[in-house]
Amino acid sequence: MIQTDSAIRFRFGLTPLEEVKPWGVEPKLHWFGLTAGWYCVDIDGHEVLRYSERTVRELRNDQDGDRRAHPYVDYFVVRLWEDVIALVSEAMEPVPHDLVDVAADISPDWTWIDTPEADAALTWHGAGHLYTDYLRVAPNIRLWRTVVGEEDTVTVGWEHRADPEGVIEFAGPQTGRVTLPTSEFLGAVAELDRALLAAMDERIGELERSGPPPGVRGDVDQLRREHRDRATWLRRARDREPGTDWDAVRIGTRTLLATGAT
Repeated sequence: MIQTDSAIRFRFGLTPLEEVKPWGVEPKLHWFGLTAGWYCVDIDGHEVLRYSERTVRELRNDQDGDRRAHPYVDYFVVRLWEDVIALVSEAMEPVPHDLVDVAADISPDWTWIDTPEADAALTWHGAGHLYTDYLRVAPNIRLWRTVVGEEDTVTVGWEHRADPEGVIEFAGPQTGRVTLPTSEFLGAVAELDRALLAAMDERIGELERSGPPPGVRGDVDQLRREHRDRATWLRRARDREPGTDWDAVRIGTRTLLATGAT
């Protein structure tokens, strides 16, 4: 287990525009699909979404393997962007001191029980996870914020999950935990937001000048409207106050953990 103060960074690269595959029976370009590419989360210098060398070799033997020039997750970068923004919206409430141990448990040993308090606890705990279930196998990444006196920090923990088929594995430490100032985490999110929006602004600009490729549908005006809307997402996430019912969460976690221990 690694535990230290450091920083976090979200990195990505977009697939060249001419190589982006349109979606649908009637090929169409849309904002989400235009973010095709790769991404990685750097935590304390560890590339948490970097595949092992063995897995990279396996993937290069796949049908499109000769195009893989990097060891990172291939997916639509907007997926990472959306889910990181969701963390800003849902997981930036400071965790009360008596719930920090529960927040720090990435995979609690609890079972479902149908009560409003249990639902509140599960909703709160789930909101701290960076969603990655769309990937075949991916690390379980969770963060939580604490404020003690003048120290305002975010802690990020991760656990790698084994691939039942033994194909996908990630490089680096299999578990880790890093604490950093909340301002650094929010700064990294802002940089991801700035960088992706700038790259997409350039990409849409190219399509405005050239139009969609032959045989491909695409409403460039709609792409631009969606782009303007997405440029407001981070601000709206920062303005949101989840208003967690901490008393309900306390009751729910006690119940779920007691049930899981039986």
